[in-house]
Amino acid sequence: MHLHSRAIIYFDMIRRCGSIREAARRLHVSSSAVNRQLLQLEEELQAPLFDRLPTGLQLTPAGEVFSRHVLTVLQDQHRLASELGLLRGVHRGSVSVAAVEGLNADILPLAMRQMHQRHPGITMRVQTCGSTQVVQALIAGEADVGIGFAIERHEHIRQCALRSFGLGAVVPGAHPLAGRARVTFADCAAYPLILPTPALSIWALLQPVMRHFKGRVHVGVEVSSVELGKNLAAQGLGVFFQSRIGLERDIAEGVLAHVPLDAPQAMLSELGVYVRAGRALSPALDAFLQILLQVIERYPQPADPEAVLP
Repeated sequence: MHLHSRAIIYFDMIRRCGSIREAARRLHVSSSAVNRQLLQLEEELQAPLFDRLPTGLQLTPAGEVFSRHVLTVLQDQHRLASELGLLRGVHRGSVSVAAVEGLNADILPLAMRQMHQRHPGITMRVQTCGSTQVVQALIAGEADVGIGFAIERHEHIRQCALRSFGLGAVVPGAHPLAGRARVTFADCAAYPLILPTPALSIWALLQPVMRHFKGRVHVGVEVSSVELGKNLAAQGLGVFFQSRIGLERDIAEGVLAHVPLDAPQAMLSELGVYVRAGRALSPALDAFLQILLQVIERYPQPADPEAVLP
């Protein structure tokens, strides 16, 4: 079996677009050329790779298997080019990141600044999405590294690091709870609450205590965005709950306070860093991972409440 690189590239674009016509448009070739390559692939593999549906093309089981092979080939090709570039002294390449919203405030900017300082020739691409989409982006080959909260084990992704961050009450700097060392949920329930929807991993952490306090709290707003939640808290609309991740600047400026929750069972939000399983890391990706993990390691664990944030 001999698979041509053009056929692999065409297949991958069809997979991404779900349409031969759109794949052809992005590749700047004719639809017939793309279709011809696909038919040749299916004939050589002796299996249909896509189901032709009214809504577009969808991978068959054989297509799913082949797509994993294609992603490995394309990523290895990228890694080879990067390593050859390093041998020539040309520090070029790219790293694609899929990360949850809370990392945009501090962790990602810090890591990317250090990456730019050490490796200015590396291009960074960042996609902000939910934790579920982080996994999907890794599996689909749309991201080299994924960072998210409460990501479950998956056979197609590999965990590089995991850190736990305690949940706390987020209130304005002048709020009555802001000066406390710790607060209970009952303390917070004396005020309107800003709660997450199931789209956020914080929702699952709060469910046990919410069931206990059912009917005894006033929920002012429900949000599917941590950025919106903290901004509403800053405006005095209620008490929000999250880890300190994403609040660094607001805490430093006194706009918000993060008060650890005192609960019978620790409420820990787990931040994980992931890559696609079975892939070799390019020099650019390996360099960024080292920097990213160093930045994350500087953040205090729940057992270190007095530690100073970077």
